[in-house]
Amino acid sequence: MTQHEDTPVAAAATHPGRRIFLRGAIAGTAAATGLIATGAGSAVAAPGGFPDYRHLKPLLTPSRLKYNPTGEIIFPCIRGVYDKLANPLGRYYLYYAPHDAPGGICLAYGDSLEGPFTEYPANPLVSNDWQPHYKVSHVSSPHVLWNEDVKELWLYFHGENHTTRLARSKDGITFTYDRTVLTKDMLPAGTSETSYARVFRHDLPARGARYVMLFMINNQSNHRDIAWGWSKDGRDWTFAQQPLIRHSDIGVNNLSGPHLLTRGGSTFVVYHTGTENGGNILISEVGNDFSRRDHLGVLYDSGSAAPENGRAASPSFGTDRGVPYLVYEAGDRLGGSIAVARG
Repeated sequence: MTQHEDTPVAAAATHPGRRIFLRGAIAGTAAATGLIATGAGSAVAAPGGFPDYRHLKPLLTPSRLKYNPTGEIIFPCIRGVYDKLANPLGRYYLYYAPHDAPGGICLAYGDSLEGPFTEYPANPLVSNDWQPHYKVSHVSSPHVLWNEDVKELWLYFHGENHTTRLARSKDGITFTYDRTVLTKDMLPAGTSETSYARVFRHDLPARGARYVMLFMINNQSNHRDIAWGWSKDGRDWTFAQQPLIRHSDIGVNNLSGPHLLTRGGSTFVVYHTGTENGGNILISEVGNDFSRRDHLGVLYDSGSAAPENGRAASPSFGTDRGVPYLVYEAGDRLGGSIAVARG
């Protein structure tokens, strides 16, 4: 399972007619309604070359977890560790966290992306008080990158909402604090939130970079956009001072939960909207150098029935024995479960 290519299916160009049709249909809908997503629960084919993911089942439900300080969990990150770690607890590690104080970075493990997943008994792995490095109200939104250069799992997480930090581990369980990698002060004046970051191995030769970070940004307008940055080593970062994808580009109020995918020689950003704008997972093509802004519409259309209740968010992708999967938040924000869909 790679970091940002969830299955080696054919490229998006494999179905150019389907992609062109989808673009035209989306443009017409957006122009007529100001929204991209149609009604929640409607069947929407994914852009050409991407799986048509269908909800399978919940994987983690807060009420069934031993570590459950707030009754909610968010932001899954699924990682295949069977070929990376010696004697892992399972083939797959699923990182997640409560959001509200005190939060806490948590782990579950299993041998299939369809579950079952077992809660690690000593959660949280990382708490909101890690002396002498920080003491904050909460830590949340874990994203774990396999850093092949040093053979470590690198954990990016936020706490507070305006600060993203990095910790490193040889086994995916015991982490060593590294540094702060992102704060609101690194973005334009008036920025209030820089959180929900995910980091991917992605070459940008013109920028001398080998890693890309995607994250949510908020400011005084209180409309959330997708921002980005680049780094040669995953530790020291340069951040674009303008959003990568603006909420106004898509015709919605807020965007969040960005993830990077690659297909057929190009690069795509996946993200979600709020329930007021459909609660779906959308996709835009940015190209390998991030110069494109081709908004392709709905990748995954949330269903109106439980557990989704009109909202699918914070996507993470993986492949299990050749089958593509989407692991995501299902249900109301701070009131749902971690679920899986199969392509």
